[in-house]
Amino acid sequence: MAWLVLVISGLLETAWAVALDRSAGFSRLGPSVVFAVTLALSMAGLAYALREIPVGTGYAVWVGIGAVGTALIGMLALGESASLPRILCLLLVVAGVIGLKIFH
Repeated sequence: MAWLVLVISGLLETAWAVALDRSAGFSRLGPSVVFAVTLALSMAGLAYALREIPVGTGYAVWVGIGAVGTALIGMLALGESASLPRILCLLLVVAGVIGLKIFH
């Protein structure tokens, strides 16, 4: 259960990062509210998962999921560069996250 919560929390990290960008420095109410709610849920899920998963592994997986998810949304929906080197670097992050889970 802790791993499932950790993955969901990582996905929520992606949501709050995108909402933070869309909030335009907290000047837009809707994205600012989405940011606050998803941030709180993401942190709460991380805290829950860390009761069973070591902090180094849990935090690295959480950040990796959030970073890859945010970068993918940036590339697929927000017009950011989707160059081959960027994609290869994201694949390295994914490989690292998988490796942390396997060797947990």
